[in-house]
Amino acid sequence: MNEITITNETDEYVDEALLNKVADYAMKSEDVNNGVVNIIIVDNKKIREINKEYRKIDKETDVISFALEDDDTFIELPIRVLGDIYISIDKVKVQASEYGHSEKREICFLVVHGILHLLGYDHMNASDEKVMFSKQDKILDELDIRRDYA
Repeated sequence: MNEITITNETDEYVDEALLNKVADYAMKSEDVNNGVVNIIIVDNKKIREINKEYRKIDKETDVISFALEDDDTFIELPIRVLGDIYISIDKVKVQASEYGHSEKREICFLVVHGILHLLGYDHMNASDEKVMFSKQDKILDELDIRRDYA
């Protein structure tokens, strides 16, 4: 059974049950049934601080994943402690508007995107991007979380 912890560090409402369901489904779609993930909802100020400190990029971003299995000191355990996903609620709102879909769809997309990063997927080149983005779309489609253009 996967263990997903949602921490909302903002005053904005976040549907934690939905995010838990989406994260669990994304993990199970990749055959992870014993994983641990933390999802932390923050504002632009906080994600900018994290981005600057850990990635040396002094600007806001939508999602940052810290994958524990990427670390050289990783030890295989009976459970998979995948890591932490930080999502900017401010970016969720802006990007939902920019892309013309709902905030629900945007935050769910970022959860799935973060989970896939924790599991080793990336989009640094066209072929990797195609694989990762097709997985994202498939997971969201199967959950019936579509670009509803709200």
